[in-house]
Amino acid sequence: MKKDALGPLELLAQNIALISPTMTAALIVPLMYGTTGAWSWLSYALGTVMLLFVAFNLNQFASRFAGSGSMYQYICKGLGNVVGGLGGWALIWSYLGISVAGLTGFTIFAQTLLGMVGIKCPTVLLFVVCIAISGTLAYKNVALSAKLMLVLEAVSMAFITVLCVIALAFHGFAVDTSQFALPSLNISTLGLGVVVAVFSLVGFESATAFGDEARNPLKAIPWSVIVSLIIAGVFFVFVTYVEVMATKGTTPTLDQLSAPLNTIAGLVHMPWLAIPISAGAMVSFFALNLSCLNAGARVIYIMGQQGLFPKFTADSHYINETPHIAVLIMGALSFGLPTAFVLAGGMVVGDEFNDAGTLAALGFITAYALISFAAPLYVKSLGQAKPGHWILAAASLVLLLVPTIGSFYPVPSAPVLYFPYAFLIYFALGGAWIAFRNHQIVIASRGFPELAQDA
Repeated sequence: MKKDALGPLELLAQNIALISPTMTAALIVPLMYGTTGAWSWLSYALGTVMLLFVAFNLNQFASRFAGSGSMYQYICKGLGNVVGGLGGWALIWSYLGISVAGLTGFTIFAQTLLGMVGIKCPTVLLFVVCIAISGTLAYKNVALSAKLMLVLEAVSMAFITVLCVIALAFHGFAVDTSQFALPSLNISTLGLGVVVAVFSLVGFESATAFGDEARNPLKAIPWSVIVSLIIAGVFFVFVTYVEVMATKGTTPTLDQLSAPLNTIAGLVHMPWLAIPISAGAMVSFFALNLSCLNAGARVIYIMGQQGLFPKFTADSHYINETPHIAVLIMGALSFGLPTAFVLAGGMVVGDEFNDAGTLAALGFITAYALISFAAPLYVKSLGQAKPGHWILAAASLVLLLVPTIGSFYPVPSAPVLYFPYAFLIYFALGGAWIAFRNHQIVIASRGFPELAQDA
């Protein structure tokens, strides 16, 4: 946990890598279009505004306190250790889910690139390649990891932006009026689109897990949270607008495309762009997996420090100063879960990607709601509360109802139908364990250490 290892740009890179704008441009926009249609760009705009309210609440903590696994600690400061533990439990679920999405996304585009030269590679072997490299980087050096993520995601976004500008030029920079036609606006589908937008935007807060390693964290972390969310939101609105416009009238339609960016490259008569775009997407998904290993490990590390997990999870490497045991745990789960579903159930990698991301979003929504509850209570405990703090929290909680309700209604088809209930079971089991451990810690603090040997 090396002090001053991360500057503002490295923290921004961590957030951007976990949001993974390339993931949305490459794989999620077709899902959004199938949900919302021509107004897909508006769902991303509304989703960004909604999460900005969450970010403002989050920054009530980030501007006053910094530590490893900060978001978990933030909730503890506002709502107590048990509820804070539940927030950390939800974050581990989320970072693990998105790390699997990164691993499977890397595999999808690696197979695409290899297929271009006639090579077929086993899915599990590509899992091994991705997790071995990302796990090694997370194990050895957080600063190197962050700088690599910054470069990889910037290159990928640059390729996508160039393609979008070319597509706009190909259509004479004409405005696609069909994307602004009010008769086609459907409020119910727009709400479902916001659920998809939240899935795309989650992760903007991940820099808060690096409070011990950031330079000037009380300024750098809040800045990175807001800037990463704005950058991603603007990018999503722009890319979604262009993808809908560029594929209008084509067969198959956008919602049926598995590689929309490659299709657009062909439509503008530049099919060779599919190679750098696929390569950029592949390395971007690698960066996504790496960012989740880093962020998730730090939540496990601090929860281990505070007695909620066994003591060995709170070890840091004597040379690298990274939470190496927690990194190994995250890496093993990130590799083991999708591998088991491939080998035992023959699950398609694309389905693993979609399911992992959807499941992860449930944990993020829970953590964001807890942060919104906790923020005004924390500021009040410092004697600094103002009416605006309560208004921000209330607005954030009301807006978070949109993706929460959208997870249950309209009732989705299986297996997505069962995802909220799977998360609720996980959450309940975690709550029981955390309440038990917290009780042991309280007893130990009263002079009975033999009842809480691992606390």
